[in-house]
Amino acid sequence: MNTLSLTQRKTGLYVLFNIVSLAFIYFIPTISHMVGLPLYYIEPMRIMLVLALVHTNKSNAYVIALTLPLFSFLVSAHPYFPKMILITAELLLNVWFFYFIFNRTGKAFVAIISSIIISKAAYYAIKFALISFAVLPNSPLVSTPIYIQVITTLVFSAYLALLFKRKEQ
Repeated sequence: MNTLSLTQRKTGLYVLFNIVSLAFIYFIPTISHMVGLPLYYIEPMRIMLVLALVHTNKSNAYVIALTLPLFSFLVSAHPYFPKMILITAELLLNVWFFYFIFNRTGKAFVAIISSIIISKAAYYAIKFALISFAVLPNSPLVSTPIYIQVITTLVFSAYLALLFKRKEQ
């Protein structure tokens, strides 16, 4: 009986996490407008993905990777469909590579920073091809400055590594 209630409690917390994630993505344009800063530069979907990796489980991280871009597309038509597919693929790769590397090394920092870099490299390679084939016309290859991407990658990686270390203790 206790195991079932613990499982139900965890499931409830994961559902709550997912609702908060969707709300965050929904309101990020409004918040950006209110504060006058392009908050999309800090990669809100990746923030929620990293939080899912730390605070939920592997399955839920995949759910977040699949649903956030789709939700954003459905409620705001942004990103447009081909880019939504591209972002979804990037986030799914991020989760897959994270667990692949983490299971082999046991090092959370190495796993998350590597998985972000690999998934971003795949994203840019595919985006370049899509731009070349006019699937993403008039789209710049890099829209978020590289230095911001480096900073956010380091911050996300440090956060995840720190919390994974605390979980182990």
